[in-house]
Amino acid sequence: MKDILLKYINEQFQADDPIEAQDDLLGEGILDSLGMMKLILFIETEFELKVPPQDMTIENFMSIDDMATYISNRK
Repeated sequence: MKDILLKYINEQFQADDPIEAQDDLLGEGILDSLGMMKLILFIETEFELKVPPQDMTIENFMSIDDMATYISNRK
């Protein structure tokens, strides 16, 4: 799961350096609000789950590690 997320983010958002699973994607400016919405759409499609608005929080989407935990808890 983390590998899928890492590959998508590294390909779509082309950070200067490769992104690691624990990197703060929002704080480091890798993702902005539009990028976050694209990422959530990818997660919903790839992992076949619906992310409700109340789950779209920094705690759930700050890093790849946080996203993987969120997705695992939703499955």
